[in-house]
Amino acid sequence: MVLLHVLFEHAAGYALFAVKEVEEIGMLLPQVEESVLSIGKFNSMVSLAAFFPFKSAQAALENMNAISEGVVHADLKLFLETNLPRSGKKKAVLGVSDAKIGAALQEEFSISIQTGGVVAEITRGVRLHFHSLVKGLTGQAASKAQLGLGHSYSRAKVKFNVNRVDNMIIQSIALLDQLDKDINTFSMRVREWYGYHFPELIKIVSDNSMYCRLAQLIGNRKELSEESLESLEEVVMDNAKAQAILEASRSSMGMDISPIDLINIERFSNRVVSLAAYRLELQEYLRSKMSQVAPNLAALIGEVVGARLISHAGSLTNLAKYPASTVQILGAEKALFRALKTRGNTPKYGLIFHSTFIGRAAAKNKGRISRYLANKCTIASRIDCFSEVPTSVFGDKLREQVEERLSFYETGDVPRKNVDVMKEAVQEATDVAAEIKRKLEKKEKKRKKREKKLQEANGETNGEAEVENGEADTGVVKKKKKKQAAEEMEVEAEEIPAAENGAGDAPAKKKKKRKSEAEEAAAAEETDTPAKKKKKQKTETVEAEPEEIPETPVSEKKKKKKKKESAD
Repeated sequence: MVLLHVLFEHAAGYALFAVKEVEEIGMLLPQVEESVLSIGKFNSMVSLAAFFPFKSAQAALENMNAISEGVVHADLKLFLETNLPRSGKKKAVLGVSDAKIGAALQEEFSISIQTGGVVAEITRGVRLHFHSLVKGLTGQAASKAQLGLGHSYSRAKVKFNVNRVDNMIIQSIALLDQLDKDINTFSMRVREWYGYHFPELIKIVSDNSMYCRLAQLIGNRKELSEESLESLEEVVMDNAKAQAILEASRSSMGMDISPIDLINIERFSNRVVSLAAYRLELQEYLRSKMSQVAPNLAALIGEVVGARLISHAGSLTNLAKYPASTVQILGAEKALFRALKTRGNTPKYGLIFHSTFIGRAAAKNKGRISRYLANKCTIASRIDCFSEVPTSVFGDKLREQVEERLSFYETGDVPRKNVDVMKEAVQEATDVAAEIKRKLEKKEKKRKKREKKLQEANGETNGEAEVENGEADTGVVKKKKKKQAAEEMEVEAEEIPAAENGAGDAPAKKKKKRKSEAEEAAAAEETDTPAKKKKKQKTETVEAEPEEIPETPVSEKKKKKKKKESAD
């Protein structure tokens, strides 16, 4: 007998379900398939054998990434080694929903794996009733886990880098092609519309953008005069052409035009001119983006052709994965399949034909140079895709190699070896990368200093605001303290002269009276000193201190004299 276990991967963890012994043919009957919808009937067929919850969201993301890539994670390996029965009378079979992970598990554990048939039905039922089959897991918790893991998985897969985005290049080159078509169509419409009034202008001026600017400037041809010659020269950039336009306007065979029609023609011409100006801006934007994303490819074959290759491949990563033979005929798929179908000659080049190298090569060498150029384009795209610091050093060196190969086909001059050229390129690239890193570090330091200064300035402003608030709160208290200090100063001023007079009269009195006065003075000092200490703490004035200091030694001297007198 076969014992079937089904592995189910959930956002909450891994679960292993044991399927009870039922015939596989019977399981696929429509009545049994319907029984999957009811939890009671499904429980009679399937029971939970083991459940391994993920420790954190990061662990769940790592496991899901491993499963999506068809790799057996360490957690899954440990879970299956612990819970999957291998020995016994019944042969163990593991059912998985994905054939890719099934092949990896079969290689890892050397067990029989089942992916289709009954496993798909059981997995459908487990997915429906998972929160009921696992104890302690609610439907709300399961949905939250799935939502969180879905967001983190998508975020990790996108790997969005603002500075190295090839999506913008794809959109820019598509818009550039569309603008070329639209400007061409609108210019032909202006030519046809304004040609009724001034048909000779079409033969004099062939450029579409210039024709629209002239139609906007001239307006009614009858109003042209010698004074408008300078403005015509500014647009046409040729004195002879401006003179020819002026002469043609005087002898034109065109019909007269009403002011309202002329206004509409001028407005439409203005739109076409603005579109042509925007196209130039977009081309400059594309050049700057290519120098950031694929500088080597842009240096080798130009920004526009490089952008077309990236757009046709879908992304820079896809282009880097292509072999040189595919890059060579990229864009010529119709011709390739037609040639395969009719057993004719296959195309030698696709989009890379628009580069200057193939046009400069002789007819017999076009195929050879296209193959060589496709090889170098593949190298450049791979360097751009996987290098950390984008530099155009390799692209310049590869371009030099293609130039040397062209001259070799024409003159026979032997080109340099690829090893020597790449050694030079690697040396230069390391120097340039070190310089770029140094500049980036300097910018980072400056930015940190600026942020620190801003934080300090914000802290000072906050401190000043707090001080102002504190001053406003304590203003009343300070006024009260000042009043108290002034009153205490007055009291001290009154006490000081009285003490001085007492000290001056004391030596004139008799010895008997000195004893009584000394006792009174000692008692007065004992009562006054705590009050004076309090006054010192409150007012902290400097005047009271020098006057109190001499009083203590005087009293001590008097005490000594009195002791001597009493001893005598």
